Amino acid sequence: MSSWAADADAITRIIPHRHPVLLVDRVTEVDPGRTLTALKAVTVSEPCYRRAPAHGGPARFHYPRPLLVESWAQAAVLLAVWNTPNPDVTTGKVELAGAVDQVVFHRPVLPGDLLEHRVRVVRAVGDTTILAGETTCDGERVAEVGHFIVALRPLASVAPPLAPDDGH
Repeated sequence: MSSWAADADAITRIIPHRHPVLLVDRVTEVDPGRTLTALKAVTVSEPCYRRAPAHGGPARFHYPRPLLVESWAQAAVLLAVWNTPNPDVTTGKVELAGAVDQVVFHRPVLPGDLLEHRVRVVRAVGDTTILAGETTCDGERVAEVGHFIVALRPLASVAPPLAPDDGH
């Protein structure tokens, strides 16, 4: 296991995600092709809390589950492409999420929580990787992901064809 860490600058040289959709703050450990551990600090200044109702009770500050899954999935993509980074989605291959299943949530995530995403490769075949893992906070399991599929595909195979230039 490598103790090498990646900060936000290094992360953006590996995957194309940028603020406000970059939901991984740091990679703390990586064993390329096998495992990765990443951190995400949840703060009350997250864009998702901008419209929290004034009188919604404590539940108004539950971090949205889709964002929790997206944050874990970004850590998974980091692991899947660690050795073949492509921070520019206008060239080369792009990462496509093929499927996510067996997601289990154990407790709400709140501002002030420091999430630790743990990702492992289940299987890799060609440009497709199946990953699994969990998210913890203070050693307590917050969520689990049974399977997540990442496929790398040439941009030309997934981008819509450009309209012909008719000179206007």
